[in-house]
Parts: sequence; C-alpha cells; structure tokens
Amino acid sequence: MITNVLDYLYNTALVKPDKKAFIMGEDEYTFKEFKNSVQRIGASLADKGYSKEPVIIYMDKHPRELIAFFGTVAAGCFYVPIDSEMPSARIDLILESSESRVIISDKENLQKAQELTNFKGEVLLFDDLDANELTANDLDNLNTIKRNSIDTDPIYIVFTSGTTGVPKGITACHRSVIDYAESFSEELGLGEESIFANQAPLYFDAYIKDVYPTIMFGATTYMVPKQLFMFPVKLVEFLNDHKVNTLCWAVSALTIISAFKTFNTIKPEYVKKIAFVGEVFPTKQFKIWQAALPECEFTNLYGPTETTGVCCYYHVDKIIEDGDIIPIGRPFKNTGIILLKDDNTEASLNEEGEICVRGTCVTLGYFNNPSKTSENFISNPLNKNYNEIIYRTGDLARKGEDGNLIFVSRKDFQIKHMGQRIELGEIEANVDLVDGIDSCCCVYNQEKDKIVLFYVGSIEVKELSALLRTKLQPYMLPNSYKKLDSMPLTPNGKKDRNRLKTMW
Repeated sequence: MITNVLDYLYNTALVKPDKKAFIMGEDEYTFKEFKNSVQRIGASLADKGYSKEPVIIYMDKHPRELIAFFGTVAAGCFYVPIDSEMPSARIDLILESSESRVIISDKENLQKAQELTNFKGEVLLFDDLDANELTANDLDNLNTIKRNSIDTDPIYIVFTSGTTGVPKGITACHRSVIDYAESFSEELGLGEESIFANQAPLYFDAYIKDVYPTIMFGATTYMVPKQLFMFPVKLVEFLNDHKVNTLCWAVSALTIISAFKTFNTIKPEYVKKIAFVGEVFPTKQFKIWQAALPECEFTNLYGPTETTGVCCYYHVDKIIEDGDIIPIGRPFKNTGIILLKDDNTEASLNEEGEICVRGTCVTLGYFNNPSKTSENFISNPLNKNYNEIIYRTGDLARKGEDGNLIFVSRKDFQIKHMGQRIELGEIEANVDLVDGIDSCCCVYNQEKDKIVLFYVGSIEVKELSALLRTKLQPYMLPNSYKKLDSMPLTPNGKKDRNRLKTMW
C-alpha cells in the first residue's frame, strides 16, 4: 500500500530512469535526474535540522520548484508554495500564519526573499541545496524519515483568500493526495503514454492533476510558459509541437482559445482528453471545443481546495446543446457527497442543498486557525453515532433523476432582488448564449440593490440589453452593464468578482 507520495517517484525512477519527466523550455529532467535532485534537497534540509514543519517555497514556476516540493517531503516536512509575484503584504500574512523557519528560493527571487522584513528565519538557495553530494548515510537517513512517516502527515499547505482578508492555509496530507491522484487517474484513463501541458500555477493545488499522474505512471509534463496564454494560436502550436494529448485546465484557459476563434486557424492535433475545472464552462464555448475535437473525451471536474482539489467528475457523453447544463456528476471513489438543507436535513431528489463532502479527500483543515476550521470542517449532522468530519463547501447543488449532481450556484451568489430570489449564475448562463459574448460575470451591489453585468465581447450594451429582455424575467435583468476589454481573473483562473466590485 502506498503511504507516502515519494513511493510513486522512486518506483518510476527505478523502472523508467531515462524517460523525460518534466520539461520547461530548454530545461528538462529525466525521472532519475529528478529523483536524485529531490533526494539532495531532502538530505540538505534534514542535515540542517528541519523536520515535520512547513517550508516556504519562493520560486518561479519551473521543474526546480517541483523538486523543491518533493525534496521538502523527503526531509519529512511539508511545502508551502507562494507566488513569486505576490504582494509583500500577503507574503507577510502567509509567513505569520505558517510560522515557517525556512525559505527555499531560486536565484531570481533570492534578493526579494532576503529582504522580507517580517521573516527572521533562514533563506536557502535551491542551487546550493542541490549541489550537495549524496552519501550512503544521507540515503539511509532519508529512508528512515520516509519509513517513520504515516499517510496522515501533512504534505503541503496551500493558502487561499479569506473573507477577512487573511489567507487561509489549507493543509493536505499524503493520504488525501494519494486517493485523489489514483481515483482521478483511474477515471480519466491516464497512464505512461499521457503527455500533459501544465497550465496551473504551482502555488495552487490544481497542478496535482498533471504532476502526480506523471510521477505515478512515468508520463511526461510540459510546463506551459505563462505568456503563451496571451497568444492562443502560439499556445495551440505549443501543444502540437510537443504532441500533448491530455489537458487538465481551468475553464478560463480553455475559453481563451475558443473565444478568439483560434480553431479557424489551428486545432490541437493530438489532444484526446480534456478535464476542465474551476467554473461552469459556458455552453457556447464548450460547443466550440466539442465541434473542433469530436473524438476528444471531455470531463467536468468539481471540488474546492479543502477537498484536495476535486471530489466530483462527469464524463460528457453527449453533444451539448444550447440550454444544456453540464453536471458535476458523481463523487470519486472513496468520497461521499451529502446535500444539506439550511435545517441540516438531507435534500431530496431534485431539491437544492449545500454540497458537503466526506472521506479521505477532506483535508486537515486550516493551518494554525482552529476557529475557522471548526466553522467549515464540522461533524456530520446526519451521523449521530460518532464524530465524522465533513467539509461544508458553500456551493449549492441538486441531484437529478440519473443520480448526477447539478451545480446550482455559490450560496453567496444567491441574492434577493425586487422581492425575488435570484441565482446570478442563471443570468450569466443566458448571457453566455448571446452571439458576440466572449465572457461575462454578474455581481450584486447590495447597497444600491443593483445587479451589474460585466462582459467581454463585440456586442454593444444597447443590443445586449434588448436581447436579454427576451430571455430573462424582468426582475432578473441587470440594472447596469459594463463592457470590458478583458475579464479580470484570480491567480487560479476564476473570474475575479472582488475586483469587479471595485469597478462599478
């Protein structure tokens, strides 16, 4: 039984030592090279006395950053990735919350790391740690550390935005990542022939979908340069040049390609599997992808970071038409979904309830934040016999006749306007169907009791307003329209609603 994620890497490096594992630009690592660097980082950290504690990884996206992740794990610690472009005030909050004693940095970020005024610990240069020669004693020590670890030990902390402005450090363990990676890979049919193009930033958990199948099966991952997402044709050329056959991308990244009519010029020639996540895929954009890649397998994924990234999946097994809703489907193996109503009773068939998740995918809570943890990681109110922890997602869904879950909206996206309960997502779904719309987002100005629609596209406000009057109930019509050149996105690719609220 696998109890430590390093077993995947070590086993693969043994049987496929010379196969390319992770590639970015001219830099590439075979599994043997990758594993050796991981062990050097781990041995160096352990030799400095770091054990069972958080290690900040302050590096640009690169295979070296992944080596730092797994090297931290090899030392018996857990990694805390931060965005190298993150404002220093946010970094200070993460440092304060994590109470880390050490930072691993690359050359590009070393000076910034050393100048962090609120950090009193040690800043280590990745290249220095990786330069140390491994001794037999080092390897014995690393083996002892791994042998003494258990699968509920932490593996990483991912910091996400908190409603109070203080980042929340979501803490995952080996078992949650192992279950997720194995179930995800099984459902998507991933294997050693898979060639991934990694789109997700490494300071969010979304990279697990590329990285872990790579080390599990001996697959290959190309890391996509961020700037290519500004040039959709070049982005598709990149996929074709490297014969990428599997995409696990945020919806926003996929719609960058389809919204700009890229398929009129070029199509991904080798892509056979696409898993999308993050937000509801606009029907119009999804239809463009289905038409361009009729043989491709599409899978809708759902899940918050608190459930190790994803907990539900739906294989799209039909041609999607206007007005169709793509379900979020069913839970992965060893995962349970409960829909709870406001009175903590279970929702009936076709009745709305809050998605609550149980199983090993549920993470360990928020690091150094017991009060916030107790708010969202609660005892299952349907289980009176023992303390079963579930995670309340804040998302609303209903279960259809076929057993698939249908996402409804965020609880905080439900508003009361003109005496009516309104789902902002329903307005967005209707706007997305309009010709000339590339992207849209609805926000609610509670002080003025106004619905504001932000959109990107060629259609003018007057024409859009007239069209929506034929599609929506009067009380659902936006009170204000804002046409944008581009939709602001959060770092993990979702529409940045908080930023939009500052733009009205």
